Amino acid sequence: MKKYSTLALLAIAILCLSSCVSSKKIIYFQGSDSLYAQAQDIVQKYEMRLKPADQVLIKVTCDNPELLEIFNLDVTMGSGMRGGGNLSYGTTGSMGSVYGYTVDNEGYLDLPSLGKVKVGNMTVDEAARAVEKVIQSRNLIKEPEVTVRLLNARVAVLGAVKSPHVVSLNSERNTILDVLASCGDVSDQALRQNVTLFRENNGKREMFHMDLTQADIFKSPGFYVQQNDLIYIQPNKSQNVKSSAFSTFLGVGGSVISALASMTALVISIVNLSK
Repeated sequence: MKKYSTLALLAIAILCLSSCVSSKKIIYFQGSDSLYAQAQDIVQKYEMRLKPADQVLIKVTCDNPELLEIFNLDVTMGSGMRGGGNLSYGTTGSMGSVYGYTVDNEGYLDLPSLGKVKVGNMTVDEAARAVEKVIQSRNLIKEPEVTVRLLNARVAVLGAVKSPHVVSLNSERNTILDVLASCGDVSDQALRQNVTLFRENNGKREMFHMDLTQADIFKSPGFYVQQNDLIYIQPNKSQNVKSSAFSTFLGVGGSVISALASMTALVISIVNLSK
């Protein structure tokens, strides 16, 4: 009798251990308690830099709105163009149809009345200062204020997520966790230890592997996403067989065996106590 009791308890222990192992594959940021017991510096640079094919909206402001007339040939919308001194560069119709100016393959913007302005690999603030310098160097406006905004920043998410789609970035500080959350998080079949991010940088394609279950993901160069990144979540190998009849039989069989093992252990314990 003791032999059967030992076997039953062993079966229960194996089931418990398998449960613990599986939980380690799905819990995020393991080890964060020790890794971040003290505050850590953020070493990654999360600002986005302008790349070829990026579209930008440029807004020029000055105290004298009449000086902005030189840009009017390319402007069909702008609030207070004569009264408030605001001019939106690269717009048409309404805000719903903003098209912007495109950075060419050499990193230049071709702007009316200004010509080509180098903005490649600059942040939007740096690009704004570059446009200001060109305006001043041509004596068009003495003290212009220029704002540059990136219009088409987006990231594609594929693989084992609940809602794969192209995510539009609403700020310059976006993490891979923000993007995955907008896709409804990874699916139950996702392999959280193998998240791959592809990035184009200076004419080269880079690849970063990340593990969502480990806290050191915050230190990955791919943690802060960039425009045009591609994120792929690898599905678990068992995904292809989860819906099969054999897999269903194994799942039901495992549940039945677990229940029988628990009942057997309980009965044996009662019998031993009654002796």
